[in-house]
Amino acid sequence: MAYNRIVIKLGTNLLTGGSDCLNLEIMSSLVGQTAKLHKQGMEIVVVSSGAIAAGRKRLGFIKERKDIPFKQVLAAVGQSRLMDAYDQLFGWHEITIAQTLLTRNDLSNRISYLNARNTLLALLELRVIPIVNENDVVAVDELQTAVFGDNDNLSALVAGLTDADLLMLLTDIGGLYDADPRHNSNARLVERVERIDTFIESLAGATRTERGTGGMVTKVEAAKLATASGVAVVIADGREPEVIIKLTNGEPIGTYFHPTTSKLESRKRWLLSGISKGQLIIDSGAATALREQNKSLLPAGITRVNGKFERGDIVNILDSAKREKVACGISNYSSDDIAIIKGAHSDKIAERLGYEYGAEAVHRDNLVML
Repeated sequence: MAYNRIVIKLGTNLLTGGSDCLNLEIMSSLVGQTAKLHKQGMEIVVVSSGAIAAGRKRLGFIKERKDIPFKQVLAAVGQSRLMDAYDQLFGWHEITIAQTLLTRNDLSNRISYLNARNTLLALLELRVIPIVNENDVVAVDELQTAVFGDNDNLSALVAGLTDADLLMLLTDIGGLYDADPRHNSNARLVERVERIDTFIESLAGATRTERGTGGMVTKVEAAKLATASGVAVVIADGREPEVIIKLTNGEPIGTYFHPTTSKLESRKRWLLSGISKGQLIIDSGAATALREQNKSLLPAGITRVNGKFERGDIVNILDSAKREKVACGISNYSSDDIAIIKGAHSDKIAERLGYEYGAEAVHRDNLVML
């Protein structure tokens, strides 16, 4: 399969080489491989752990504690050092990066979800590589639901958020085994998983990791989430020479998890399962642009607004000429806003509203044809 958009998750154990601090030699190799793919035209998102390890190195004289506030302190200190390392390493390849901090709450709130998705897709269009990490400083103990778990589940959500083709979960172990290979020399690698069932989940509990808050359990959980969104997943040893290049080329390394649905069907099912809050009635030109040219819906093509909805709500899009449903999607503007900008060219949005969230009423990446 040809991969165009890839999410690469880099675990703490991999980035530190099993030590107490970031291993810049390992990071340089991983960045170099990512840069090769980027220069071939692929779109890459990196989900990186390592902030706590970087903070631990910087505050090495501080007595280690187990409580979450202390880990948040380490993350706060280490986050800038982690990003500085990535900025320098990618800078050598003349690639621009962008820091993106997220929590689960950001992706459960419809407005935050839409903002995160639009921002990440806009960065990819500009050939910028987003470096995503959990916002450990605000993911507090009292909000356990906001914690992803060593960025594994975060990477799966980001893969679905950006409609990725492949999620690489790179760690310091070769994949999913039927026993812990560190303690059992007879452990066998599970090379391919068609569907994650209770047996596969039970195998994940057999493998432990030394550092980080994740482990094989959270990686299999992440694989289950991502494959349900139509994303292929590979768990592999990031120390394997040129592993990112090899996986992109389809070489059988680590454990491959086959998607359980297509990306289109997953997105269509997600949109159709939501409650439509209103309708956008469009002219024949806009309908043709959607059907035949894979375009976004611009305000200029909207003739009428039905219903009351907010930015981020799901709306149905209807062809006024044929009186049939064309698509459904996530609205970039509220019904009140669209009532003001309908029929107008996109460069008039800010003039009419006093602000704008983009040129599109519904972006093509947030729309499914029916």
